[in-house]
Amino acid sequence: MTPVTTRTVEYPADGLTMIGHLALPAGADRAPAVLIGPEGPGLNDFQRRRADALAELGYVALAFDLHGGRWLTDPQEMLARVTPLLADPDRMRAIGRAALDVLLAEPRTDPDRVAAIGYGTGGAIALELGRDGVGLRAIGTVNALTTGRPGELARIRCPVWAGVGSEDPIMPAGQRDAFTAEMQAAGVDWRLVVYGGALHAFHHPTVDQAVLPGVGYHPQHAQRAWRDVVDLLTECLPLT
Repeated sequence: MTPVTTRTVEYPADGLTMIGHLALPAGADRAPAVLIGPEGPGLNDFQRRRADALAELGYVALAFDLHGGRWLTDPQEMLARVTPLLADPDRMRAIGRAALDVLLAEPRTDPDRVAAIGYGTGGAIALELGRDGVGLRAIGTVNALTTGRPGELARIRCPVWAGVGSEDPIMPAGQRDAFTAEMQAAGVDWRLVVYGGALHAFHHPTVDQAVLPGVGYHPQHAQRAWRDVVDLLTECLPLT
């Protein structure tokens, strides 16, 4: 592990001033970079620590924002913003590309070695960046088995890893099947891990707020999913 430097970055997207969290590894050389998308409620300290953890490994990491610096604690408010967002691929891509531009503008970023990982809504945005033809080295998603517009998945030119809880009512077996069928038909190098007994957002520690039915933390699978994400990056975005 190496010391990291962090800073807040502000940038426009989706009609808001987004407030992202950038974490830089020690040293001055360029390094592979990772874009990190948060869950539907938005960016909080847990997601910021994900960026810090990747920077400790040696990656430039940017955890991007969804709601103009807000963490939406009210599930209904969150759904009112996120549901139409998830139904609008162009809007998701615009949010993702705005964050990606910030990451690529960082002098420490190696622009030829960039991956995107995301959780829930942030994972859907990572997938939409791939469907939009962004030259990523890897895409990793947790609880984001979204399908896209016909034919666009063929634009993904990197491995895709996805993780989901077996008891996730938001991403049930039918959604898993649709996701894998789309990946297979497009010839994508894909992997799906189903974590037995886990609910939606199983990777996020319990917080003091109301949650939707079917959402719950699973500490053991949360650790396993993080190791799987790091393994994906190690394979597709090796550190020198």
